[in-house]
Amino acid sequence: MTVSLKRYWAMALGPLWLMAGGARAPILVPEISQHQVEVRQGFTGADLLLYGAILDPAGTRAAQDYDIVVVLKGPVQSIVLREKSKVAGIWVNAASTQFRSAPSFFALASSRPVRDIVDEKTAAIYELGLDKLQLSPIGVIDPALQHRFSAGLVDLMARQGLYREDGHGVAISGQVLYSARIALPSQVRTGTYTAETFAIRQGRVITSAVTRVDVTKQGFERFVAEQAAGNGLLYGLFAVFVSVGMGWLAGRLFALV
Repeated sequence: MTVSLKRYWAMALGPLWLMAGGARAPILVPEISQHQVEVRQGFTGADLLLYGAILDPAGTRAAQDYDIVVVLKGPVQSIVLREKSKVAGIWVNAASTQFRSAPSFFALASSRPVRDIVDEKTAAIYELGLDKLQLSPIGVIDPALQHRFSAGLVDLMARQGLYREDGHGVAISGQVLYSARIALPSQVRTGTYTAETFAIRQGRVITSAVTRVDVTKQGFERFVAEQAAGNGLLYGLFAVFVSVGMGWLAGRLFALV
């Protein structure tokens, strides 16, 4: 059974488990400070506040104590990762692999470290942690090599500020309100981001809820992106014309010095 199927059954059977125990699943009411982030010239990033409430089905304060985990994911992308090897004093490309569905951005914040909230199996089902990401390599690959490449990709993205994990990033007030701050760096990819919030009790994911935020280009950046996508030939000719023109202008300026 794949991880995705395990997650489906875990979410489907969770409410039945609660009813069998005489309890009802709480309701998560998530919200986000910005549902749209506009990328313009000089964009330096954005600071998102993810917050909400944990209520019982009657709309009052939840009767139990819960841990909260918030995961913000960017659009998935295909990534080719190459490993460098030193041959005769020269660094050359050695082994490589391609990941079909690596998230372009991944940030996790939790009320406690994930290892103290759920076991390894549950963390893997819900991808709660950088080491639990299902990156889906293409083709047949040795498990040890796959692990090395996956760890290398996570490390590379983390050093770029695109993958992060904060085991004390969620604040819970009175077991009703929760909040977490997640920063988007300036180099984030445009597209729809999903923010999934998990309410966890005694190692079980009791309920979850999803909100979304759209990261879009605006102004001149949007015009350039649209032209590159919709008029590739004209955009290429224009780029060549601008490059030649700038080179000619620079040559004239240096000739006058």
